[in-house]
Amino acid sequence: MNRFRKIACVAGLAVLAACQELPAYLNKDILLARAGNKELRLHDVQSVVPAGITGDDSVAFMGIYVDRWVRKQLKLQEAGVLFSSSEEDIDRMVEEYRQALLIRKLEQYYVDKGVDTTFTEKEIADYYNSHKNDFRLEHPLVKGRIVRFPENFRQARRLREAMASQSAADQRDFTAFCRKNGLMVSDFRDRWTDFSEFLSYLPTLQSQNYNSMLSSSAVQETRDNSSHYYFRIIDVRREGEPVPLERLQTTIRRILFNQRQGEAIRRQEEELYNRSVESGEVEIFGRSEPADGTADDK
Repeated sequence: MNRFRKIACVAGLAVLAACQELPAYLNKDILLARAGNKELRLHDVQSVVPAGITGDDSVAFMGIYVDRWVRKQLKLQEAGVLFSSSEEDIDRMVEEYRQALLIRKLEQYYVDKGVDTTFTEKEIADYYNSHKNDFRLEHPLVKGRIVRFPENFRQARRLREAMASQSAADQRDFTAFCRKNGLMVSDFRDRWTDFSEFLSYLPTLQSQNYNSMLSSSAVQETRDNSSHYYFRIIDVRREGEPVPLERLQTTIRRILFNQRQGEAIRRQEEELYNRSVESGEVEIFGRSEPADGTADDK
């Protein structure tokens, strides 16, 4: 019986003991494996045993687990020998990481305790208006609508007139008319859309420039081999212009939250510092002025 099978058999007994299937005198702190000066016992692994595992599956699982534990311990011990000169550096890095985790946890506690995550429309708009020049478009945005209809569609003229009308009633008629005739409508009037996305609904070529379309708010027309397309661009934001506020809502909320988060952490940090100085828990020696910059009267 090789080493792995010996480990597997002992591990299988450990699972049965953990499940209280063995007699009470065997259900104790069983030694599963030893690697150098490290030992693995039953109480160390009970929590990792999957619920409901039995029989051969339990033997296989524990065999693999114990074997991996042994290999890990052997590698750690060999690393300790080979890199003993670096032990202080490793300990220092581990301690710095531990401290960083604790501070991060404390700061998250400050944030969870003291940061309001709701923002009014006015707060968002005020930030946008104060920082509008920080958000510039790299490509055009449009609002508009596209309708596709078949060749020889007899009511194309009526369709064009309804699409061009500014009347709310005509726009409702346009929608009903398209639905009745099964026409495909792509409507981008209520949200800013990348011009490239708008063009993807038209028979256009990526190699060509269609910026001339942006200069007209009238109904324009194009076609492919089987269909005609009417489209109308009702609003445009060109490259270099400020990004519309509607496109920045999420970004500004995140910026405002980060600001509040930083303020909350700084406020709590200052309160902790002042409280500790006042209580005498903290003393700073060799400083000519207090931390607040005021002259010391002593």
